[in-house]
Amino acid sequence: MHILVSACLLGLHTRYDGKHNQRDNLIKLGERHVLIPVCPEQLGGLPTPRVPCERVYHQVISKDGADCTAAFELGANEALKVFELCGCEAAILKARSPSCGKGPTYDGSFTGKLTDRPGMFAEKLIKMGIPVYNEDELHLLV
Repeated sequence: MHILVSACLLGLHTRYDGKHNQRDNLIKLGERHVLIPVCPEQLGGLPTPRVPCERVYHQVISKDGADCTAAFELGANEALKVFELCGCEAAILKARSPSCGKGPTYDGSFTGKLTDRPGMFAEKLIKMGIPVYNEDELHLLV
């Protein structure tokens, strides 16, 4: 199976702070499946590192108050193209991310509070009926 994966989970330095969230058990999944790395935020034109962002209803706002919604929308659309071009059947995305979190995600207060809203890219996949998992749900992937 071809699976789209948040690039940071595969050890690529794509997080907002320039670091990664490598999960060795996810990399091991690559022995049985083709893993396709993607970072919607980079595909949307945002730099790495970048100011942290959180989702506020239908917008994405950076910690310094900039509206980054257009970049997140572009990134979500481009990541969806990668998903389709590569023939992916599922996605494993970074939990709580304003682009990749399938819910909950941070609420926009930059205080660590969570909301049930998914990230922009995750929301697109979910609405299309595509199976979306986070890094703690690998056991659910068949």
